[in-house]
Amino acid sequence: MAKRISVPNKIAITTRINGDLQEFLISPWQTLLDVLRDQLALIGAKEGCGNGNCGACTVVIDGKTADSCMVLAAEIDGRELQTIEGVANGGELHPIQKAFIEHGALQCGFCTPGFIMSAKHLLENIPEPTEEEIRLWIAGNLCRCTGYDKIVRAIQSVTESQ
Repeated sequence: MAKRISVPNKIAITTRINGDLQEFLISPWQTLLDVLRDQLALIGAKEGCGNGNCGACTVVIDGKTADSCMVLAAEIDGRELQTIEGVANGGELHPIQKAFIEHGALQCGFCTPGFIMSAKHLLENIPEPTEEEIRLWIAGNLCRCTGYDKIVRAIQSVTESQ
């Protein structure tokens, strides 16, 4: 067991992010989103609203989606975290990433990481979702550019190709 370092006003965190064990120090008030972007250089999750309403910062913590702007970084100590950076396998895009590209399910791309995280989580839990289930699972993600039909069709195409 590694010895814990004590730094005034800091909390030592040990967690697994995208399969890799990570240890770092945080301030108690930092959000997970801030730590991911500013400290760990994992900039895929975006801050769209800062209050959990848009889904641009969606990550998966212990198998459940979460808005990282609403999670204190201290809460991930000892937990498993997946970010958009961990979706592709090496240089090979995940099928849901490929589908978003093929179906033009993105425009500015700001919301895309959150949608991909939600869609991937959906397909891991419901391999052949109905259109209604897809729309329900992505309801926490907002897009101001594309509308949702191309996003829904992209997700459906992954289930059809399996």
